[in-house]
Amino acid sequence: MKEKEVFSSNEIRLSWKDWLITGIILAFLFALIPRVWQRIEPFDPGPGYRISYALSEDYWHFSRYCRIAATEDRVLVVGDSVMWGEYVTPDETLPEQLNARVGETRFANLGVNGIHPIAMAGLIDYYGRALSNRDIVLHYNPLWMCSPRHDLQTEKEFRFNHPQLVPQFYPRIPCYKDPYAERLGIVFGRYLPMRGWANHLAIAYFDNMDIPAWTLEHPIENPFSKITLELPQPDMARRHGGKSWTEAGMAEQRFEWVDPAVSLQWHFFQRTVQTLKARGDNVFVLVGPFNEHMIAPDNRETYVRIKKEIAAWLDQEAIPHYMAPLLPSELYGDASHPLSEGYALLAANLLDEGVFQQFLTKWRGL
Repeated sequence: MKEKEVFSSNEIRLSWKDWLITGIILAFLFALIPRVWQRIEPFDPGPGYRISYALSEDYWHFSRYCRIAATEDRVLVVGDSVMWGEYVTPDETLPEQLNARVGETRFANLGVNGIHPIAMAGLIDYYGRALSNRDIVLHYNPLWMCSPRHDLQTEKEFRFNHPQLVPQFYPRIPCYKDPYAERLGIVFGRYLPMRGWANHLAIAYFDNMDIPAWTLEHPIENPFSKITLELPQPDMARRHGGKSWTEAGMAEQRFEWVDPAVSLQWHFFQRTVQTLKARGDNVFVLVGPFNEHMIAPDNRETYVRIKKEIAAWLDQEAIPHYMAPLLPSELYGDASHPLSEGYALLAANLLDEGVFQQFLTKWRGL
């Protein structure tokens, strides 16, 4: 008589209740690990801190810095590389020039290199939730309206800064052509702390690669040895030399200015202002200073009109603001970035401006 075959397996079959419990445990761990990591990984921004260039796309780190800066009850200066300080050292940026003139650490630099208004809206929405009931100087750089390409309106695909922060589906960004599956992953990742933390590890310790990809390129190295708990340090040197735009050989340009009525960058900046106001923030908008010396003479009238339209909207919305005046030509490094002396002059002018003084009187430290 043939023996009956006996099948065995090491497989464990889970009931629906087991799966539910497993899912709850995993969800708890996924939410807990990023919180615990903040206690493990040292991070003390200190006065004069600006986010390291290497961490420009580390939005988990930006969110962490926001929370720390918000608890210090300082005026938070938010903007692109003009506020970050592309041509200057950390102690020469506008926030630090303001601190030097008021004699205390009142302003914190939350500038992010390469951020543009469309990406800024996403950064504030998803990673800047600590910016609530705070005092905020929000910078607007007209450079982002100087052409349809800068405004992200061209139909031809091109790679732009911070694509993970822009709307993935609606409203449509014409030049953004990433696959829909990748976009869907980005959307889900915005609400999953574990995803942001994993991205932080990749940027801070693994050369901007996820761990599986890194191990393929470094098969004999121990990935755990890379996690040194030492974050990339802030850039203490200038990313560019201290030469003015004319010394660097730059010439006047004709810009293809985009009208504010149809500008995507301006629309998203308006949305960011309204978002911050809805959160109870005390918002002051700084526009410019743009290097008008670099605009071809027959092209300047359009820019002047655009500035007037920007100021008109800010007046209409009762947003205190300062339209930065034109600095001397030799104080610009390029079309929109001042040099150290330019920031010093801008800080002095800003502190003398009555509307800015009124904004500061609402600061909790006064």
